[in-house]
Amino acid sequence: MTGNVTQFFRGNTAVVELVLTCMYAEGHLLLDDVPGTGKTSLAKAVAHSVGGSARRVQFTPDLLPSDVTGVQIWDERSRSFEFHHGPVFANVVLVDEVNRASPKTQSALLEVMQERQVTVDSVTHPVPRPFVVIATQNPVEHGGTYELPEAQIDRFMARASVGYPGHEAEVEILTAGTRGAAPEDLEAVVTIADLVRMTSVVRGVYVSREVFDYIVMIVADTRRRPEQIRLGVSPRGGLALARAAQARAAANGRSFVTPDDVKALVPEVLGHRIILRPEVALDGVTADGILGQIAASVPVPEHRAARG
Repeated sequence: MTGNVTQFFRGNTAVVELVLTCMYAEGHLLLDDVPGTGKTSLAKAVAHSVGGSARRVQFTPDLLPSDVTGVQIWDERSRSFEFHHGPVFANVVLVDEVNRASPKTQSALLEVMQERQVTVDSVTHPVPRPFVVIATQNPVEHGGTYELPEAQIDRFMARASVGYPGHEAEVEILTAGTRGAAPEDLEAVVTIADLVRMTSVVRGVYVSREVFDYIVMIVADTRRRPEQIRLGVSPRGGLALARAAQARAAANGRSFVTPDDVKALVPEVLGHRIILRPEVALDGVTADGILGQIAASVPVPEHRAARG
């Protein structure tokens, strides 16, 4: 599937693999970068590579929660209200510029992401499974935006930056763009049945007690640095790291998680879950930098023990 997506999205295979890791683990991804780097194109390419339902929602300030989750409409023929599903009822949901909608609409989306269901008039409507939200936002333009609260950003399994492509990749992007290539042209290479099997395989990947200890030590270390970190990683962050590591191991053809799987995912899975002290951030210290120090200082369990 990575090969199919990179037919259109070029220049950053690592971020493509991260998107797919989140998808296999049934986690959600926030793509956060400057305009024009291909965030929306990447999400579309992934969505069109899956043979299931994919919906795109452009978030705007006037968007209502019911525009996302669905609404009850009166049916004259049946003389009753009928629920009309919103765009979140899809396997892959692309939310473009998530920080442009009002906090109320953002909360409605993030509630569905967490609960994987919509409740209207005491009736529960489950969303399809697998269910993955890929949201994008622009961190440099704040006019007409509503910044996501930290507690809501925590709902995303991972947060990534696409970055600028290299020279050759950018030439390929320009060449494809001038020929009218679009992510909608990609053919699906994975069916929903395949994706369901993949998520089942991921859940069965073995995680040893030593690897769980390793994850907990990394997470706990973020709470023991009050001079740098105002808020450390919660247990939910540790669980997200374990699930993402399972997906990475499965994607690499292994039935067990190694410490390297965990270490490779620490910046993307934990970076958006810690809040730095303002004075530390002003000194140029970053969350990724601190997490790098933590990952380097926590003792790594031996692979033999990690395999059980």
